[in-house]
Amino acid sequence: MAAAMASAAERAVLEEEFKWLLQEEVHVVLRQLQDILKEASHRFALPTSGSGGALRQENFVLSTSGTDQVKGVLTLQGDALCQADVNLKMPRNNQLLHFAFREDKQWKLQQIQDARNHVNQAIYLLMNRDVNYQFKTGSEVLKLMDAVMLQLSRARNRLTTPATLTLPEIASSGLTKMFTPALPPDILVNFYINLNKLCLTVYQLHVLQPSTTKNFKPAGGSILHNPGAMFEFGSQRYEVSHVHKVECVVPWLNDALVFFTVSLQLCQQLKDKISVFSSYWNYRPY
Repeated sequence: MAAAMASAAERAVLEEEFKWLLQEEVHVVLRQLQDILKEASHRFALPTSGSGGALRQENFVLSTSGTDQVKGVLTLQGDALCQADVNLKMPRNNQLLHFAFREDKQWKLQQIQDARNHVNQAIYLLMNRDVNYQFKTGSEVLKLMDAVMLQLSRARNRLTTPATLTLPEIASSGLTKMFTPALPPDILVNFYINLNKLCLTVYQLHVLQPSTTKNFKPAGGSILHNPGAMFEFGSQRYEVSHVHKVECVVPWLNDALVFFTVSLQLCQQLKDKISVFSSYWNYRPY
């Protein structure tokens, strides 16, 4: 009898604690998540003070250790490269090539745009309820956390996992038509985000003559193609002879990645607390 009474008392305490978790702590965590993700969202769109909300232009110097074959400066404005000024030293003859974006062109970085959209979707999920709304079950909170974590994981993955492209896809990209003077036919370029870095890869090519004894094997999709990769474009076959990768750190991308990590941890901690309480009730759908 005493044991039964103790069990009933314990259950009452647990039910009261769980009620407090649903009515109070969940909302505290949701507000924290909203604040963090709003900060993350702001990092993707940095307005110039006093200019009516125009996005600030930021210049970044491209560099890499161990080589000076490629140098340049990129100008980033939100999710768009609005200028690229690149010097390339050709290894065969040390000829120096210079190319820059045409004044009427800018290149959208889809990774940044997608990451921002996922962050804003996560914010919408967190705010999409009446201010006085009360959660009634743990499963309701778990469902919300799963949905928010999915958006945050997708946002992070867009920055940490660049798209795999074939060499013909790079060759046919609109990026190749953005430069003045026009890129020579034996040069390909690709811009992408990798974690907190903005990367430029320059591929130097040579034409494979019909009389070549090399076994032609087209390369598949990749983030970075190596020398020796072959592909066919138009009526010509090419082989990559040299690859140059330069990059620059974008500090606010690093901030955004930290915000994603902290937010995902908060979501998981809340899920873990819900799960601890849920384990006490097998007959009730918490």
